[in-house]
Amino acid sequence: MLNSRIVYIIGFMGSGKTTTGKKLASILGWSFIDLDTRIEEHAGMKIPELFAKYGEEYFRGIESEVLRKLKSQTYTVISTGGGTPCHGNNMEFMLETGLTIYLKLTPAQLKSRLSESKGERPLLKDITNGTLQNFIEKRLALREKFYSMAEIHIDGFDMDYTSLHSVVRKNLGI
Repeated sequence: MLNSRIVYIIGFMGSGKTTTGKKLASILGWSFIDLDTRIEEHAGMKIPELFAKYGEEYFRGIESEVLRKLKSQTYTVISTGGGTPCHGNNMEFMLETGLTIYLKLTPAQLKSRLSESKGERPLLKDITNGTLQNFIEKRLALREKFYSMAEIHIDGFDMDYTSLHSVVRKNLGI
């Protein structure tokens, strides 16, 4: 892992993976990759279109394929999708090829963030604001076993980038 110099940012949708990934990459002086953007480039369509046309199972297959193509990256921070660690042995792959950071938020914190961006997220398209918290609680409970495998767990709500930078450098031996 230490030779690959890849950092994977994982967590539930709305946890701030892309924002955190970009800031961490900037602080480290590394490259940044948003996995969702790479999937869209690979598929030639936006993720909501991919879900609507082919379904989640097909999407997860492409997601795993694109993730594995990033194995040769060096000095790169990669933000993943919320479900990435939970499918296709992706979490094991990320643990073998890089350092994983879990951005942890409570269901209430996630609801606050997600209620503003539901239309952009395929898994939330049929969820009402009244059932959003229940959806998050159930989905998060299923995903937590994967997220908890990450080497580093960080409070994603009150992010301290200086502290995160220090922890990452220490874990990577740089």
